[in-house]
Amino acid sequence: MDPRIREHAETIVDHSTDIAEGDDVIVSAPPVASDLVVALFEVLGDRGANPVSLNADERAKRAFLRASEGFETPSHEQALMDETDAFIHLRATENATETGDVDPETTAAYSVAQQPIREERLSKRWCLTQFPAPANAQLAGMSTEAYENFVWDAINKDWGAQREFQDQMVEILDPAEEVRIVSGEGTDVTMSVAGNTTLNDYGEKNLPGGEVFTAPVPDSVEGSVFFDKPLYHQGREITDVALEFAGGEVVSHSAGQNEDLLTEVLSTDEGARRLGELGIGMNRDIDRFTYNMLFDEKMGDTVHMAVGMAYDDCVGEGGEVNESAVHVDMIVDMGAESRIEVDGEVVQRNGTFRFEDGFEA
Repeated sequence: MDPRIREHAETIVDHSTDIAEGDDVIVSAPPVASDLVVALFEVLGDRGANPVSLNADERAKRAFLRASEGFETPSHEQALMDETDAFIHLRATENATETGDVDPETTAAYSVAQQPIREERLSKRWCLTQFPAPANAQLAGMSTEAYENFVWDAINKDWGAQREFQDQMVEILDPAEEVRIVSGEGTDVTMSVAGNTTLNDYGEKNLPGGEVFTAPVPDSVEGSVFFDKPLYHQGREITDVALEFAGGEVVSHSAGQNEDLLTEVLSTDEGARRLGELGIGMNRDIDRFTYNMLFDEKMGDTVHMAVGMAYDDCVGEGGEVNESAVHVDMIVDMGAESRIEVDGEVVQRNGTFRFEDGFEA
């Protein structure tokens, strides 16, 4: 076994989820990630934990979704999540478009039924990470070996140093009142973050980490955003997403490809038409776009915004939490002709932060 797999497993158990003796742990993974599951069970055994494995098979999920006519929250799955101490989910796929022929309305209905389980999972210690499977390498346009190196360079790193680097942005954003994002001709959007909390993601709940993020005040978002990076959602690629906000809501939208899927996302529920997250990518080891949001949203010189659910931990006491059954991240390239303003002051220009060498105000 590649020793980097064992290192990955140790990072998940010790850094990301802080597993202790006696902890009950769910490991959810597809078959192609079995090497990392084996390594995890070995490390969890060393720590005296009690793991159980769930098979997250995309082919099986596709078959279920296409065969079902309606969904209810499964009580046995809910009970399992209620009782666990920690949840570890491994992403990896043998076919990146496996669920591409599932009707978007079906997927949206399934997401709504799963919402109580998802909310319970988010209340636990949890970690979402990636195993470098060949199909993910293919989607990224990379050889399997190159993709493995890319994944483990982004994951097996000094997270203490990364935390210190990102803390500099947290100190700017956490006390802020208003943020403005400008990029090219298509993006000029403002939002209030007053009273909300900025979190430092240094490889705990998401591995890799490499972002700072907060929640916009739901009704404060005004302006337009052009997401120049594509995304894969439900096994389909959505490109050139443009959103127009007024009073916090998406009042118009378009996409160059699969606009119908974007429409279904925004129509899931009332909260799906509002922003639930503003994130700033700061992981310099993620230096290329790979069609994998777990990595792409952390990429240096990017900003991402998510329509839908806001994380409770980002919303200040007494603030409004945007609730939704979806949380869909989309990315803006901030490498050129761009800036981030916080309370009227430029804090990043063309991808360089004011605390980095080469910054020009």
